[in-house]
Amino acid sequence: MRILLKLIIDCDPDAAWRALHSPTAVAELYGPLLGMDPLVDAPPTFAPGTDLPVQLSVGGLVPTGRQLISVSERETEDANGPVRIFRDSGIPLTGPLAALDVWDHQMAVSAAPGEPGKTLWRDRLVIGGAAAPALWPVLWTAWQWRAARIRALAPSWAHDPEPPTDSEPA
Repeated sequence: MRILLKLIIDCDPDAAWRALHSPTAVAELYGPLLGMDPLVDAPPTFAPGTDLPVQLSVGGLVPTGRQLISVSERETEDANGPVRIFRDSGIPLTGPLAALDVWDHQMAVSAAPGEPGKTLWRDRLVIGGAAAPALWPVLWTAWQWRAARIRALAPSWAHDPEPPTDSEPA
């Protein structure tokens, strides 16, 4: 089963790409509805190969389960130019979502066609397993919240500084 989002957001693709790599920015996408707290020290940025276990909670108060965020990324092109894809292929570890057998979340960012300085954001969540039909409406609703948060937060991402490289001091 799939949940899809396709949005034009008010920031450039580089800013959206930086936000996808920020554990803080990613957590803000769900707040204040859902809290996402790392169970270990979170890296300053998500990099390919990152595995980060997080505790999910309703309103930051009621624990709802643990999730593993497992990061990979790739680049491709479409008719409008480069597309960068951030993939979380982690899995719910505990709680109601742990009944799912498949969790594949991909977010693609590219320049919005005909809208300079804006980003085309495509978000796809694929879930599977016996519990998927029962959990799909809940996740669909959460993804609508997520879309609203992406739209609201995107203008602030343009002001985020570039993350330090390994050779630069933090």
